[in-house]
Amino acid sequence: MLTRKIEKNIRDWIKNDDRALLLYGVRQSGKTYIIRKCLKDEGCNYVEFNLIKEPEIVTILETSSDIDDLILKLSLYSNEKIIPGETFLFFDEIQKYKEIVTKIKFLVEDKRYRYVLSGSLLGVEIVNLKSAPVGSLRTMKLYPLDFEEFLQLFNINDKVYGLLKNAYESRSAVDEMIHNKMLQIFNLYLIIGGMPAAVEKYRQTERIDAVIDEHESILEQYKLDFTQYEAENKKLLLTNIYELIPAELNEKNKRFKFADLDKDFRFERMEDSFSWLWKAGVALPVFNTTEPAIPLMVNKKSSLFKLFLSDVGMLTTIYGKATKLMIVNNEADINKGAIYENVIAQELIAHGYSCYYYNNKKLGELDFVVEHMGKVLPIEVKSGKEYKKHSALGNVLQKNNYGIKESIVFSNGNVEKKGKRTYLPIYMIMFLEEKNIDFADISIGKFKL
Repeated sequence: MLTRKIEKNIRDWIKNDDRALLLYGVRQSGKTYIIRKCLKDEGCNYVEFNLIKEPEIVTILETSSDIDDLILKLSLYSNEKIIPGETFLFFDEIQKYKEIVTKIKFLVEDKRYRYVLSGSLLGVEIVNLKSAPVGSLRTMKLYPLDFEEFLQLFNINDKVYGLLKNAYESRSAVDEMIHNKMLQIFNLYLIIGGMPAAVEKYRQTERIDAVIDEHESILEQYKLDFTQYEAENKKLLLTNIYELIPAELNEKNKRFKFADLDKDFRFERMEDSFSWLWKAGVALPVFNTTEPAIPLMVNKKSSLFKLFLSDVGMLTTIYGKATKLMIVNNEADINKGAIYENVIAQELIAHGYSCYYYNNKKLGELDFVVEHMGKVLPIEVKSGKEYKKHSALGNVLQKNNYGIKESIVFSNGNVEKKGKRTYLPIYMIMFLEEKNIDFADISIGKFKL
C-alpha cells in the first residue's frame, strides 16, 4: 500500500501528544488502514474495537460506570490484555456512538491509556454534540490520495521530482518529454482518482474495469448512507442532489441551480441536505465571494456555490467508460472543463485551502479564489488549447483597488510567466500549498499605556 502524507502527523501524535486522536474523513478514504499501519510501525500495543461489527461495544460504552469498569468489560470482551501505560484503545466507526467524543475528556484525564477514534460521516454526526472536549482531542481529516501521493505508483525518481519542483518554484519551463509524461500520468489520475481501494486495484491489475467496479461499489455505499440518515420528509433528496452534481458541473457556469431539482425549491428548504453532503465529505462546496479581497469569508454567499465530488475518479466513472477512454487517449475533442475544475477543487481543499469563486456581471467569473500567503490568489483552470484567453482574469487584475499581485492559470501548457499571470501545467497543483506565515517579533512593551 502507498504511503500517505498524514502518516507523519499521526506518528508525531503517537510520540508527542497525550490527547486522544480523532481521524475522520469520507468513507473508504483509508482511515482504518492508516491508523493500524502507524501504530504497528511505531511498535504500539493496541486493541481495536469496531462499533459497527461489534455493536456490543456500544453497550459497554453506554453502561460502564467509570473507567475501571470500562476497561474490565473491554478486556473480558476482547480477551486481550489492556496494559496501563502501554495500550492504545482504537475505537473505529464511532459514528455509531458519537457520544464517545464527549466522554473522551474524562478518559484522557485518567492518563493510563491512549485513545484513537475514527469514523465516517463524523462531520455530520458530531456537529451537534453538547460538550466539546476542549484540550483533550486532536482532530485530523483524511482525504482521498492527492496527485502527489498517487505518483508513488509510477516510481518517479528524486531527480525528476526535484526538476519539477524547481521548475514550479523558479517559474521555468519543464523539459517537454518530462512534461508530456506527467500529463499522461495526470490523465490516469483523472480516471482512477484517489480512493485507496481503487488505486490499489489498479496497482494490482492495471485494469480500468476493476477500478470502475470499486467506484461503483463506493457509490452504492454512499447512497445507502444517504437513505439511512435522511429525515423522513426529505427521502431521496440527498441522493437526488448528489446524482445531479456531475450534470451541474457540465453547465457553463457550474453553479448548482436548485431549480434543476424542483422549480419550486428554495435554498432555505434544502440547506440541511446540502450541509449534510459537504459535512459528510462526499461533496465539496466552493462558495461565491462577492469581492476578491481579504478576508474572503466576509463576503461569502452561503446560498451560491459550486458542488464538486470528493474524488475525480468517481466523477469520471459517473460520466462513463467512453469519457475515461477519451481522457486516457488524450483525444482533442473532449471537454475536460468540469473534470479539471473538480480535480483542482479537491486538491486545493486537501491542501488546506478554503475555496471560493468570484462572479461579477461587468468583470466576469474567476474559477477559484483562495487566500495564499496572506494575499488573494485567483486561479483559472483551462482544459483546451486557448488557455491564454481569460477576459475575467484580465479584468480583475486591472482593478488596482483589489491589489492582486499574482494569478495562476492551470492548463496542459508548460510553465510560463507573463506579468501577473503564471501559467502552470495542471499537474503542478500538487506543489501549491499554504506555508506558515512568520510574524515579526512584537514586544508587549510597545503597547503599554
